[in-house]
Amino acid sequence: MKLHTMNILVIFWLGIFIMRTVRGSVASQIVSRRTCIDLSTKELDVRGLASYEHQHIPVRAVMFITKQGIKICVQPDLKWVQEAIKDLERKAFFRRRTNKPKSKPKSKPKPTPKPKSN
Repeated sequence: MKLHTMNILVIFWLGIFIMRTVRGSVASQIVSRRTCIDLSTKELDVRGLASYEHQHIPVRAVMFITKQGIKICVQPDLKWVQEAIKDLERKAFFRRRTNKPKSKPKSKPKPTPKPKSN
């Protein structure tokens, strides 16, 4: 009888442990630092932005990265956000055009040594 009661208690406590572990792991998943959870409602100064990233999970957002490296998430469908994205893309396009690698000058072939004559 004691063994039967002990088995029931072990199964009961094991069930409680598993339930707490599963519930805790879902609620406390580690979120990447590059993930937007809260969205800012303030309009940002476009001149201070360096780049942006689109995000779809866990929320649909645009993450702007400032020149100081600060990441700010905003709603992607706002008019000023769309204009800021176009401005950043335009700046990146001109940066790529002006920073084209120049063609390397052709090196002269090394002269071959003459064989020694005896």
